[in-house]
Amino acid sequence: MEPVYSSIISLARVVFAAQGLKFTIHGAENVPRKGGAVMAINHTGYMDFTYAGLAAKPAKRLVRFMAKDQVFKHRISGPLMRGMHHIPVDRDAGAGSFREAVRVLKDGEIVGVFPEATISRSFELKEFKSGTIRMAAMAGVPILPTVIWGSQRVWTKDHPKRLGRTNVPIILSVGEPITVERRDDAEAANLLLMQRMTELLHAAQDEYPPLIGDDLKFLPARLGGTAPTPQRAAELDAEEAANRAARRT
Repeated sequence: MEPVYSSIISLARVVFAAQGLKFTIHGAENVPRKGGAVMAINHTGYMDFTYAGLAAKPAKRLVRFMAKDQVFKHRISGPLMRGMHHIPVDRDAGAGSFREAVRVLKDGEIVGVFPEATISRSFELKEFKSGTIRMAAMAGVPILPTVIWGSQRVWTKDHPKRLGRTNVPIILSVGEPITVERRDDAEAANLLLMQRMTELLHAAQDEYPPLIGDDLKFLPARLGGTAPTPQRAAELDAEEAANRAARRT
């Protein structure tokens, strides 16, 4: 029993109900009821980590998310994140967080990661970092390809947050586990993971209620929406990174 995590889940459910969020979960049977696993999740909105864990609830599992260390330094969110045993990530020195994630996986926990590292402005999958594959191989645990669709309508980059009652549908899909070994080609495994997640994402998009009018900004250009193309999104990401670096210096 984990009082902090359990309390946060109960509070989140009340908040989600007040917002009218409507969750559909596919593939919950793919989440192991015991043992470690890496839950690899696409990233389209700021609230993704609060939603993704719901896919593990039918298996009665908790997910330990890897999150940027600034969240752990906040006077309110910091104690909560530590109380839920999430894993802080220093993007300038990530070796320590990687080792901690591998240790947690070997201890039989599910670790949630976002292989894209940052939110996708195009709402398509961005290039994956290799850490997901490497930590699963080192820990000897499977990877759970997982996608969220609809969360971008609640709060995402470049758009105002909508935390009131919006009745937004959100789809969570967990694919069949992918097993990787240390001797496997990491690049090939990463491509396989991206392929599986792309299939899940497209299926969720096909199932989702049509978006019209102003909501077209939450739909990929590939589907007729007004979201930035992947190329334009990459340019915006580069501009944002350059501005952030300039502020630091």
